[in-house]
Amino acid sequence: MGKPSDLVQGTLDLLILRTLSWEPMHGWAIANRIEQVSGKVLLVQQGSLYPALHRLKEQGWIASSWGESENKRKAKFYELTQTGRDRLEAERQQWDRLSAAIQMVMEQA
Repeated sequence: MGKPSDLVQGTLDLLILRTLSWEPMHGWAIANRIEQVSGKVLLVQQGSLYPALHRLKEQGWIASSWGESENKRKAKFYELTQTGRDRLEAERQQWDRLSAAIQMVMEQA
């Protein structure tokens, strides 16, 4: 069985977009929120997170600005753009179709 940190290919972008739909966050907070909400099943490593954030920013799905973190340190905060919200909805619909199809196969006797 895979490690808890293994993610289905392509889901990291969806998880980041969904997490940022709640509120703007800095990188560590994004990874922490995903871990928290998933009951510590999904662990996002910095080596995966920051390239994904860069890619999402290049695609115009997120924007970034500098701010102060909870511990009073300078941090880059990321937020969802309107294009990102639209993409999140499209990705979510695709994920729902895919997971329903997988569930049907798994339930076959």
